[in-house]
Amino acid sequence: MYDVAMDLKPQDVVVLLKLLTYGDARPSYARMGQELFLSPSEVHASIRRAKEAHLISGSQPHIVPNTESVLEFLVHGVKYSFPAERGQLTRGIPTSYAAPPLKDKLSPGDDPPPVWAFPEGKSRGYSLKPLYRTVPKAAKADQKLYELLALVDAIRDGRARDRQIAEHELRARLSSPAYAHS
Repeated sequence: MYDVAMDLKPQDVVVLLKLLTYGDARPSYARMGQELFLSPSEVHASIRRAKEAHLISGSQPHIVPNTESVLEFLVHGVKYSFPAERGQLTRGIPTSYAAPPLKDKLSPGDDPPPVWAFPEGKSRGYSLKPLYRTVPKAAKADQKLYELLALVDAIRDGRARDRQIAEHELRARLSSPAYAHS
């Protein structure tokens, strides 16, 4: 049997998260692409793959994330589909437990924090490869997206407690009116 979910790409998760930040608004693929530093055709392809995986329903301009399915995938599938890759110490943007909203809820320990390598970043830590290469720029421009991406990274790379708190935070965000969908 052909498994559609295996066709998902890491940027599809980024597009899904960005789509969630719009609430009930439905921007054009061009606008989403501009905000994510992707081409409109890349956004369209991501939406198509997410739709085939039953993470989105409807068609433009009435696409709707299936929030419960997205949450289930983020909590239980993303760490296996797109495992975290750690690298060397670098300058970058904090992610996972070192970024909001987790940085005030978890003690960092003695290890350097995880960061997305980014020349304009102000933190130093071990590099954690982002889901997609444009994530640091997109997250820098959108706080809601940044927080969702950091929570997903905590699930991808975190300890059991980090993952548990990240799951709770994701559930809280995706059930709030700011992220509400039909």
